[in-house]
Amino acid sequence: MATDLRRYERRGQVFFRGYRTAEHETPFAAGFIVTYLDPSIFRSQAIAEALQRTDSLLAGGSHINPLAERIRVIRDEILKAKELKEIVSLSFLKQKLRCNEDQIRLALDRAMQLYRDEIKELKIFSFPYCYHSELSENDLRIAIEDKRDYIRRVKGKDNRVGHNWEACVEFFVDKLTKGVEFLEQTHRTRMDKRRITLKLLRPIGERKLFAEVDRVWTVQPSPISQSITYVLECKWGLVRRRDLEGFLNVLKWSYDFGVDTSEGRTIKQGVIGIFAGTAFNPEEKIAVGNESISIAQYAARMNIQLLKTADLNEMFHNRGVEKPATVQKVCTRARNEAEVRDVLDKIWNEPKDAQKVIDGLVTKNASLFEFEHQLEITSAERASQEDPIAVRTG
Repeated sequence: MATDLRRYERRGQVFFRGYRTAEHETPFAAGFIVTYLDPSIFRSQAIAEALQRTDSLLAGGSHINPLAERIRVIRDEILKAKELKEIVSLSFLKQKLRCNEDQIRLALDRAMQLYRDEIKELKIFSFPYCYHSELSENDLRIAIEDKRDYIRRVKGKDNRVGHNWEACVEFFVDKLTKGVEFLEQTHRTRMDKRRITLKLLRPIGERKLFAEVDRVWTVQPSPISQSITYVLECKWGLVRRRDLEGFLNVLKWSYDFGVDTSEGRTIKQGVIGIFAGTAFNPEEKIAVGNESISIAQYAARMNIQLLKTADLNEMFHNRGVEKPATVQKVCTRARNEAEVRDVLDKIWNEPKDAQKVIDGLVTKNASLFEFEHQLEITSAERASQEDPIAVRTG
Protein backbone atom coordinates (compact mmCIF):
# COMPACT_ATOMS: atom_id res chain seq x y z
CA MET A 1 0.00 0.00 0.00
CA ALA A 2 2.75 2.47 0.99
CA THR A 3 4.69 1.61 -2.17
CA ASP A 4 1.61 2.27 -4.30
CA LEU A 5 1.05 5.66 -2.59
CA ARG A 6 4.65 6.67 -3.15
CA ARG A 7 4.28 5.76 -6.82
CA TYR A 8 1.17 7.95 -7.04
CA GLU A 9 3.13 10.74 -5.30
CA ARG A 10 5.85 10.58 -7.98
CA ARG A 11 3.14 10.87 -10.60
CA GLY A 12 1.81 13.99 -8.86
CA GLN A 13 -1.53 12.40 -7.92
CA VAL A 14 -1.29 12.40 -4.10
CA PHE A 15 0.20 14.71 -1.46
CA PHE A 16 2.32 13.45 1.47
CA ARG A 17 2.83 15.59 4.58
CA GLY A 18 5.02 15.16 7.65
CA TYR A 19 7.50 17.11 9.74
CA ARG A 20 9.94 18.90 7.43
CA THR A 21 13.50 19.67 8.47
CA ALA A 22 16.26 21.23 6.41
CA GLU A 23 17.15 17.86 4.84
CA HIS A 24 14.38 15.37 5.63
CA GLU A 25 10.65 14.86 6.05
CA THR A 26 9.67 12.56 8.94
CA PRO A 27 6.24 11.15 9.86
CA PHE A 28 3.98 12.52 12.57
CA ALA A 29 3.38 10.41 15.66
CA ALA A 30 0.60 8.55 13.81
CA GLY A 31 2.41 8.49 10.45
CA PHE A 32 2.33 10.60 7.30
CA ILE A 33 -0.83 12.39 6.22
CA VAL A 34 -1.81 11.55 2.62
CA THR A 35 -4.46 13.30 0.52
CA TYR A 36 -5.29 13.57 -3.18
CA LEU A 37 -4.36 16.34 -5.61
CA ASP A 38 -7.28 17.50 -7.76
CA PRO A 39 -6.17 17.18 -11.44
CA SER A 40 -9.01 19.40 -12.70
CA ILE A 41 -7.63 22.66 -11.25
CA PHE A 42 -4.36 24.58 -11.43
CA ARG A 43 -1.47 22.81 -9.74
CA SER A 44 -0.80 25.62 -7.24
CA GLN A 45 -4.46 25.67 -6.21
CA ALA A 46 -4.53 21.88 -5.83
CA ILE A 47 -1.50 21.98 -3.50
CA ALA A 48 -3.00 24.84 -1.49
CA GLU A 49 -6.26 22.90 -1.03
CA ALA A 50 -4.31 19.80 -0.01
CA LEU A 51 -2.49 21.82 2.64
CA GLN A 52 -5.83 23.14 3.94
CA ARG A 53 -7.23 19.62 4.24
CA THR A 54 -4.16 18.40 6.13
CA ASP A 55 -4.32 21.44 8.38
CA SER A 56 -7.91 20.56 9.26
CA LEU A 57 -6.94 16.98 10.00
CA LEU A 58 -4.08 18.05 12.26
CA ALA A 59 -6.34 20.45 14.15
CA GLY A 60 -9.12 17.86 14.45
CA GLY A 61 -6.82 15.28 16.02
CA SER A 62 -5.10 17.63 18.41
CA HIS A 63 -7.23 16.56 21.40
CA ILE A 64 -5.49 13.18 21.52
CA ASN A 65 -1.97 14.56 21.11
CA PRO A 66 -0.73 17.26 23.56
CA LEU A 67 2.16 18.19 21.27
CA ALA A 68 -0.17 18.70 18.31
CA GLU A 69 -2.44 20.81 20.52
CA ARG A 70 0.47 23.06 21.47
CA ILE A 71 1.55 23.37 17.84
CA ARG A 72 -1.98 24.41 16.86
CA VAL A 73 -2.15 27.06 19.61
CA ILE A 74 1.29 28.42 18.69
CA ARG A 75 0.27 28.79 15.06
CA ASP A 76 -3.08 30.36 16.00
CA GLU A 77 -1.37 32.92 18.22
CA ILE A 78 1.15 33.80 15.53
CA LEU A 79 -1.61 34.17 12.93
CA LYS A 80 -3.49 36.39 15.38
CA ALA A 81 -0.35 38.44 15.98
CA LYS A 82 0.12 38.88 12.23
CA GLU A 83 -3.31 40.50 11.95
CA LEU A 84 -2.45 42.74 14.91
CA LYS A 85 0.99 43.52 13.39
CA GLU A 86 2.73 42.15 16.46
CA ILE A 87 5.30 39.55 17.48
CA VAL A 88 4.80 36.92 20.21
CA SER A 89 7.17 36.18 23.08
CA LEU A 90 8.02 32.60 24.00
CA SER A 91 7.18 33.37 27.62
CA PHE A 92 3.65 34.42 26.55
CA LEU A 93 3.16 31.11 24.69
CA LYS A 94 4.52 29.21 27.68
CA GLN A 95 1.97 30.85 30.01
CA LYS A 96 -0.81 30.44 27.45
CA LEU A 97 -0.20 26.69 27.19
CA ARG A 98 0.72 26.21 30.86
CA CYS A 99 3.73 24.10 30.01
CA ASN A 100 7.36 24.06 31.07
CA GLU A 101 10.46 25.35 29.25
CA ASP A 102 11.28 22.03 27.54
CA GLN A 103 7.69 21.48 26.38
CA ILE A 104 7.28 24.92 24.81
CA ARG A 105 10.71 24.69 23.19
CA LEU A 106 9.86 21.31 21.62
CA ALA A 107 6.45 22.53 20.47
CA LEU A 108 7.92 25.63 18.84
CA ASP A 109 10.64 23.61 17.11
CA ARG A 110 8.05 21.22 15.68
CA ALA A 111 5.77 24.09 14.67
CA MET A 112 8.65 25.71 12.81
CA GLN A 113 9.33 22.41 11.03
CA LEU A 114 5.68 21.92 10.12
CA TYR A 115 5.06 25.54 9.09
CA ARG A 116 8.59 26.40 8.00
CA ASP A 117 7.37 29.02 5.51
CA GLU A 118 5.21 30.79 8.09
CA ILE A 119 6.75 30.74 11.57
CA LYS A 120 10.03 32.54 12.22
CA GLU A 121 11.96 33.20 15.42
CA LEU A 122 14.24 36.01 16.54
CA LYS A 123 15.80 37.20 19.79
CA ILE A 124 15.64 40.65 21.34
CA PHE A 125 18.17 41.15 24.13
CA SER A 126 18.37 37.31 24.39
CA PHE A 127 14.58 36.98 24.85
CA PRO A 128 12.99 34.74 22.15
CA TYR A 129 10.07 36.00 20.03
CA CYS A 130 8.09 34.48 17.14
CA TYR A 131 6.42 36.14 14.17
CA HIS A 132 4.67 35.34 10.90
CA SER A 133 6.75 35.55 7.72
CA GLU A 134 4.01 37.58 5.99
CA LEU A 135 4.46 40.45 8.44
CA SER A 136 5.76 43.34 6.33
CA GLU A 137 9.30 44.63 6.85
CA ASN A 138 8.03 47.92 8.23
CA ASP A 139 5.52 46.29 10.60
CA LEU A 140 8.20 43.85 11.80
CA ARG A 141 10.63 46.70 12.43
CA ILE A 142 8.02 48.65 14.41
CA ALA A 143 7.06 45.55 16.43
CA ILE A 144 10.72 44.87 17.26
CA GLU A 145 11.25 48.49 18.29
CA ASP A 146 8.19 48.26 20.52
CA LYS A 147 9.51 45.15 22.29
CA ARG A 148 12.99 46.63 22.59
CA ASP A 149 11.52 49.74 24.14
CA TYR A 150 9.50 47.64 26.59
CA ILE A 151 12.54 45.62 27.66
CA ARG A 152 14.65 48.75 27.98
CA ARG A 153 12.06 50.43 30.19
CA VAL A 154 11.36 47.55 32.53
CA LYS A 155 14.37 45.24 32.35
CA GLY A 156 18.07 45.48 32.61
CA LYS A 157 20.51 47.91 34.16
CA ASP A 158 22.75 47.94 31.08
CA ASN A 159 19.98 49.22 28.83
CA ARG A 160 18.92 51.90 31.31
CA VAL A 161 22.46 53.15 31.88
CA GLY A 162 23.26 53.01 28.16
CA HIS A 163 20.30 55.24 27.36
CA ASN A 164 21.19 57.55 30.22
CA TRP A 165 24.64 57.93 28.69
CA GLU A 166 23.03 59.02 25.41
CA ALA A 167 20.98 61.66 27.23
CA CYS A 168 24.10 62.81 29.09
CA VAL A 169 26.03 63.42 25.87
CA GLU A 170 22.98 65.13 24.37
CA PHE A 171 22.80 67.51 27.35
CA PHE A 172 26.38 68.72 26.89
CA VAL A 173 25.95 69.10 23.12
CA ASP A 174 22.76 71.10 23.62
CA LYS A 175 24.26 73.21 26.40
CA LEU A 176 27.61 74.03 24.79
CA THR A 177 26.94 74.10 21.04
CA LYS A 178 25.62 77.32 19.60
CA GLY A 179 22.82 77.00 17.07
CA VAL A 180 22.41 73.23 17.45
CA GLU A 181 19.24 71.69 15.99
CA PHE A 182 18.48 68.06 16.86
CA LEU A 183 16.68 65.90 14.31
CA GLU A 184 13.59 64.14 15.63
CA GLN A 185 11.49 61.20 14.49
CA THR A 186 8.01 60.20 15.55
CA HIS A 187 8.01 56.56 16.64
CA ARG A 188 4.99 54.37 17.22
CA THR A 189 6.73 53.12 20.35
CA ARG A 190 7.88 55.15 23.36
CA MET A 191 11.40 55.34 21.97
CA ASP A 192 13.04 58.74 22.41
CA LYS A 193 12.09 60.93 19.45
CA ARG A 194 15.71 62.08 19.14
CA ARG A 195 16.87 58.53 18.48
CA ILE A 196 16.92 58.16 14.70
CA THR A 197 16.24 55.04 12.62
CA LEU A 198 18.13 54.84 9.32
CA LYS A 199 17.25 52.66 6.34
CA LEU A 200 20.19 50.61 5.07
CA LEU A 201 21.16 49.75 1.52
CA ARG A 202 22.77 46.51 2.70
CA PRO A 203 22.89 44.51 5.96
CA ILE A 204 25.46 45.57 8.56
CA GLY A 205 26.07 42.67 10.94
CA GLU A 206 22.79 41.80 12.68
CA ARG A 207 21.17 45.00 11.38
CA LYS A 208 19.40 43.80 8.24
CA LEU A 209 17.22 46.63 6.95
CA PHE A 210 17.42 49.39 9.53
CA ALA A 211 19.87 50.72 12.10
CA GLU A 212 19.50 53.15 14.97
CA VAL A 213 21.81 56.04 15.72
CA ASP A 214 21.55 57.74 19.07
CA ARG A 215 21.37 61.42 18.08
CA VAL A 216 21.66 63.53 14.93
CA TRP A 217 22.05 67.30 14.95
CA THR A 218 23.00 70.06 12.56
CA VAL A 219 25.03 73.22 13.09
CA GLN A 220 25.24 76.23 10.79
CA PRO A 221 28.72 77.74 11.42
CA SER A 222 27.87 80.95 9.57
CA PRO A 223 25.15 82.26 7.23
CA ILE A 224 27.37 81.73 4.18
CA SER A 225 28.81 78.29 5.03
CA GLN A 226 27.39 74.81 4.54
CA SER A 227 25.66 73.29 7.56
CA ILE A 228 27.42 70.38 9.27
CA THR A 229 25.55 67.24 10.34
CA TYR A 230 26.80 65.31 13.37
CA VAL A 231 25.75 61.70 13.95
CA LEU A 232 26.23 60.28 17.44
CA GLU A 233 26.75 56.67 18.50
CA CYS A 234 27.08 55.89 22.22
CA LYS A 235 28.37 52.84 24.05
CA TRP A 236 28.51 52.34 27.79
CA GLY A 237 31.54 50.11 28.09
CA LEU A 238 34.82 49.35 26.43
CA VAL A 239 34.90 50.54 22.81
CA ARG A 240 36.65 48.21 20.38
CA ARG A 241 37.62 48.31 16.74
CA ARG A 242 34.50 46.41 15.62
CA ASP A 243 32.28 49.04 17.29
CA LEU A 244 33.89 51.83 15.29
CA GLU A 245 33.78 49.84 12.05
CA GLY A 246 30.11 48.96 12.57
CA PHE A 247 29.24 52.61 13.12
CA LEU A 248 31.25 53.67 10.07
CA ASN A 249 29.49 51.09 7.89
CA VAL A 250 26.06 52.18 9.13
CA LEU A 251 26.85 55.75 8.07
CA LYS A 252 28.28 54.69 4.70
CA TRP A 253 25.46 52.30 3.80
CA SER A 254 22.54 54.38 5.03
CA TYR A 255 20.34 56.24 2.55
CA ASP A 256 20.71 59.44 4.56
CA PHE A 257 24.45 59.75 5.15
CA GLY A 258 26.20 57.56 2.56
CA VAL A 259 27.08 58.27 -1.05
CA ASP A 260 28.55 56.33 -4.00
CA THR A 261 31.83 57.63 -5.40
CA SER A 262 34.33 56.44 -7.98
CA GLU A 263 36.35 54.99 -5.08
CA GLY A 264 33.40 53.18 -3.52
CA ARG A 265 30.81 53.90 -0.87
CA THR A 266 31.71 56.64 1.61
CA ILE A 267 30.17 59.17 4.01
CA LYS A 268 28.67 62.31 2.49
CA GLN A 269 30.61 65.53 2.70
CA GLY A 270 29.49 67.63 5.66
CA VAL A 271 28.60 64.58 7.80
CA ILE A 272 30.75 63.85 10.86
CA GLY A 273 30.43 60.77 13.06
CA ILE A 274 30.99 61.01 16.81
CA PHE A 275 31.48 57.89 18.95
CA ALA A 276 30.94 58.48 22.66
CA GLY A 277 32.29 55.75 24.90
CA THR A 278 33.03 55.38 28.57
CA ALA A 279 36.33 53.57 27.99
CA PHE A 280 38.83 53.35 25.14
CA ASN A 281 41.67 50.96 25.94
CA PRO A 282 44.84 53.04 25.40
CA GLU A 283 46.95 49.89 25.19
CA GLU A 284 44.90 48.25 22.42
CA LYS A 285 46.74 48.42 19.11
CA ILE A 286 45.30 47.92 15.63
CA ALA A 287 47.44 46.60 12.80
CA VAL A 288 46.99 48.67 9.63
CA GLY A 289 49.42 47.61 6.94
CA ASN A 290 52.86 47.71 8.51
CA GLU A 291 51.73 50.08 11.27
CA SER A 292 50.37 49.50 14.75
CA ILE A 293 48.08 52.36 15.77
CA SER A 294 45.83 53.21 18.72
CA ILE A 295 42.03 53.27 18.80
CA ALA A 296 42.11 57.08 18.70
CA GLN A 297 44.40 57.13 15.66
CA TYR A 298 42.26 54.51 13.93
CA ALA A 299 39.09 56.54 14.56
CA ALA A 300 40.77 59.68 13.20
CA ARG A 301 41.67 57.86 9.97
CA MET A 302 38.01 56.90 9.57
CA ASN A 303 36.99 60.54 10.23
CA ILE A 304 35.21 59.61 13.46
CA GLN A 305 35.60 61.82 16.51
CA LEU A 306 35.88 60.16 19.92
CA LEU A 307 34.19 61.53 23.03
CA LYS A 308 35.00 60.14 26.50
CA THR A 309 33.49 60.47 29.96
CA ALA A 310 36.73 62.22 30.97
CA ASP A 311 35.95 64.95 28.42
CA LEU A 312 32.52 65.59 29.93
CA ASN A 313 33.83 65.44 33.50
CA GLU A 314 36.41 68.06 32.61
CA MET A 315 33.61 70.37 31.41
CA PHE A 316 31.76 69.55 34.63
CA HIS A 317 34.68 70.42 36.88
CA ASN A 318 35.50 73.58 34.92
CA ARG A 319 31.97 74.63 35.82
CA GLY A 320 32.84 74.36 39.53
CA VAL A 321 31.54 70.85 40.24
CA GLU A 322 33.64 68.96 42.82
CA LYS A 323 35.64 66.04 41.42
CA PRO A 324 33.80 63.25 43.31
CA ALA A 325 30.67 64.19 41.32
CA THR A 326 30.93 62.64 37.85
CA VAL A 327 28.75 62.01 34.82
CA GLN A 328 29.26 58.26 35.39
CA LYS A 329 27.44 58.54 38.74
CA VAL A 330 24.59 60.48 37.14
CA CYS A 331 24.17 57.84 34.42
CA THR A 332 24.23 54.85 36.78
CA ARG A 333 21.90 56.35 39.39
CA ALA A 334 19.27 58.19 37.32
CA ARG A 335 16.04 56.32 36.59
CA ASN A 336 15.76 57.33 32.93
CA GLU A 337 16.81 59.86 30.28
CA ALA A 338 14.39 62.51 31.52
CA GLU A 339 15.87 62.30 35.01
CA VAL A 340 19.41 62.56 33.57
CA ARG A 341 18.50 65.81 31.83
CA ASP A 342 16.83 67.15 34.98
CA VAL A 343 19.75 66.26 37.27
CA LEU A 344 22.41 67.63 34.91
CA ASP A 345 20.46 70.85 34.54
CA LYS A 346 20.30 71.27 38.33
CA ILE A 347 24.03 70.58 38.69
CA TRP A 348 24.89 72.96 35.85
CA ASN A 349 22.93 75.77 37.50
CA GLU A 350 24.04 74.94 41.07
CA PRO A 351 27.42 73.19 40.76
CA LYS A 352 28.14 73.32 44.52
CA ASP A 353 25.11 71.10 45.20
CA ALA A 354 26.19 68.42 42.69
CA GLN A 355 27.16 65.72 45.19
CA LYS A 356 23.98 66.25 47.21
CA VAL A 357 21.80 65.92 44.10
CA ILE A 358 23.58 62.75 42.97
CA ASP A 359 23.46 61.15 46.43
CA GLY A 360 19.71 61.81 46.52
CA LEU A 361 19.25 59.51 43.52
CA VAL A 362 20.45 56.51 45.55
CA THR A 363 17.53 56.77 47.97
CA LYS A 364 15.01 57.87 45.37
CA ASN A 365 15.66 54.93 43.02
CA ALA A 366 16.42 52.19 45.58
CA SER A 367 13.50 49.99 44.45
CA LEU A 368 14.66 50.21 40.82
CA PHE A 369 18.17 49.08 41.73
CA GLU A 370 16.77 46.09 43.66
CA PHE A 371 14.58 45.10 40.71
CA GLU A 372 17.54 45.25 38.33
CA HIS A 373 19.59 43.12 40.69
CA GLN A 374 16.92 40.43 40.68
CA LEU A 375 16.65 40.67 36.89
CA GLU A 376 20.40 40.12 36.54
CA ILE A 377 20.10 36.89 38.52
CA THR A 378 17.18 35.72 36.35
CA SER A 379 18.94 36.69 33.12
CA ALA A 380 22.07 34.79 34.13
CA GLU A 381 20.01 31.66 34.68
CA ARG A 382 18.21 32.16 31.35
CA ALA A 383 21.47 32.71 29.45
CA SER A 384 22.87 29.41 30.71
CA GLN A 385 19.96 27.56 29.07
CA GLU A 386 19.33 29.48 25.85
CA ASP A 387 20.48 28.63 22.34
CA PRO A 388 22.97 31.26 21.12
CA ILE A 389 21.40 31.45 17.64
CA ALA A 390 19.84 34.89 17.22
CA VAL A 391 17.38 34.19 14.39
CA ARG A 392 15.90 30.83 13.47
CA THR A 393 13.72 29.86 10.52
CA GLY A 394 13.21 26.16 11.10
